[in-house]
Amino acid sequence: MNEAVVQNKLSILIVDDVKDNLLALSSLLARSDVTIFQALSGNEALELLMEHEFCLAMVDVQMPEMSGFELAELMRGSNRTKNVPIIFVTATEKDRRFSFKGYESGAVDFLLKPLDTHAVKSKVSIFIELFRHKEDQEKLLAALKKTQAELEQEVRARDEFMSIASHELKTPLSTLKLQAQMMKRKIQKGDSDAFAPENVNKLVDQTEKQVVRLERLVDDMLDITRIRTGKLTLQMAETDLCEVTKDVMERLRPQMIAAGTPPTFECAEKIKGTWDRMRLEQVVTNLLTNAMKYGNKQPVSVKLHTSGGRATLSVQDHGIGIQKDAQAVIFDCFERAISAHEISGLGLGLFISQEIVKSHGGKLWVESEIAQGSTFFVELPLTD
Repeated sequence: MNEAVVQNKLSILIVDDVKDNLLALSSLLARSDVTIFQALSGNEALELLMEHEFCLAMVDVQMPEMSGFELAELMRGSNRTKNVPIIFVTATEKDRRFSFKGYESGAVDFLLKPLDTHAVKSKVSIFIELFRHKEDQEKLLAALKKTQAELEQEVRARDEFMSIASHELKTPLSTLKLQAQMMKRKIQKGDSDAFAPENVNKLVDQTEKQVVRLERLVDDMLDITRIRTGKLTLQMAETDLCEVTKDVMERLRPQMIAAGTPPTFECAEKIKGTWDRMRLEQVVTNLLTNAMKYGNKQPVSVKLHTSGGRATLSVQDHGIGIQKDAQAVIFDCFERAISAHEISGLGLGLFISQEIVKSHGGKLWVESEIAQGSTFFVELPLTD
């Protein structure tokens, strides 16, 4: 017998006012995947039916106090027991009226005493298989409903993603289109200022910013697709986390100084591990960019240290802070609200960063107080 089947035993109820009949029928029906429950009366049977789920009830027709037919009618009147198949066991020869009453009471079959061993085992096996088939169908139906719900949720998420993405993509595209139209009109009018170096440089700078923003949005959308399909690949190699962080900071330093959030950096020594350098740069860039946006024109502190075989990066600002109820959801996909302020973009940066850190076997979290700033922590395993 299959071990899984044995562990998932089914229950059969047998009801007879003669104890010897119960013992004989229990012995006949005994098998490793079935538990037999015995009842000497209809009332005992009802108590067991309220406590257990049965795949079959075998009921003696002629019992004192409550006949098998009366028990069957009570079973059919309860939602809990109305679908339990009933086989009546009787020593009386069936005539049409007797059979009609039995089937009307809910019987699925009759067995005459003395019982035919082969017939009893065969019929019971059929009901057991039918019940297991019903269970399998119910499990399959539940799985299908779950899958349907997941698909519907995925479609809703995709629709939300496309709605947000299209809105965000339209903004830089509209800006680029407007700039091109303005330049075209100036050229058509013969406006010499259109070709002045300072105006050309300004246009190029504005265009470059919008192109960079478009690239970031497209990269975020591609990363979300990779994460959801399990195809976020890593190019693992020996990497110095101090060097990665320092390079990103140097690249962003002019912008951070201009935003009034000059960064400071502490890293006592090289911190090497087997990581994806490009992906870690992406994480550090996101954390520093957020600190710059919400740092309230205060210095940003970046620190690195090692302990217990793990490297920890912290990025601390002294800005607006994050509300307690928002701290649990800011790493969710499309989460754009921090405190009373709204993050521009798709709201994917922290979600993607968290997935990148997770894929390295690490974790990303935040500690924050309103009006006192936020500290984001990245913890990564070091190379053994």
